[in-house]
Amino acid sequence: MMRLDKLLAHAGYGTRKEVKQLIKQKRVQVNGSDAVFDKTQIDEFHDEIIVDDVLLSYEKYHFIMLNKPKGVVSARVDTRYPTVLDCIDMPMPSDMFPIGRLDLDSEGLIIIANDGKLAHYLLSPRHHVPKRYEVNLDHPLSNHDIETLQQGIMLDGQMTQPAIVDVVNGCHIEITITEGKYHQVKRMMQAVDNEVCELKRLSFGPIALDPDLMSGEWRYLTEPEVQSLYELKNKQGEKL
Repeated sequence: MMRLDKLLAHAGYGTRKEVKQLIKQKRVQVNGSDAVFDKTQIDEFHDEIIVDDVLLSYEKYHFIMLNKPKGVVSARVDTRYPTVLDCIDMPMPSDMFPIGRLDLDSEGLIIIANDGKLAHYLLSPRHHVPKRYEVNLDHPLSNHDIETLQQGIMLDGQMTQPAIVDVVNGCHIEITITEGKYHQVKRMMQAVDNEVCELKRLSFGPIALDPDLMSGEWRYLTEPEVQSLYELKNKQGEKL
């Protein structure tokens, strides 16, 4: 059971104050009646809730894929720059947040969701969830550089997990890491006397960036994509 105002806010109809106004204006019906209050207890899975003549389909968890553009921060709120949440041009549940981060000058796949337990699993270094990046470097890697990266780099007093490095051509590589240390890819390249000029995340675990999404565009994850995230978690013996 859940309070009506909380459910509507969670479903993206506005803040608690805004949804209270919706209810007061009798724009919300529960099981055919508009004689409801913000504190009305709702069975979110069985009660019929209609807002402005549209049936509300309640889902506890929501998942969005965003092709993050440069100049946008991976945060819920920021006073200087637009955030990844600002890129989503429709109402969202108030508890949505980006899973992981990309730097201000980086772009590519960001998953925005509201399942904290799943996010914790995906971000935990001990689960070694792979993340693949497209990287343009200042100059090509030598064979020795590649071997060094694939063996692991000393960062913060610890060796990183071995990376997978694929040279696309010249300064253009793809690299897969299974951790999420601060500025990890940039610092790994600095450790082999190179610099990252551009970085784009191509995949996070089983989720690959949709090639049809232009920079700044987004879409909901499909049901199979969402299921693949939970299947990855369950393979490690974790319970939802």
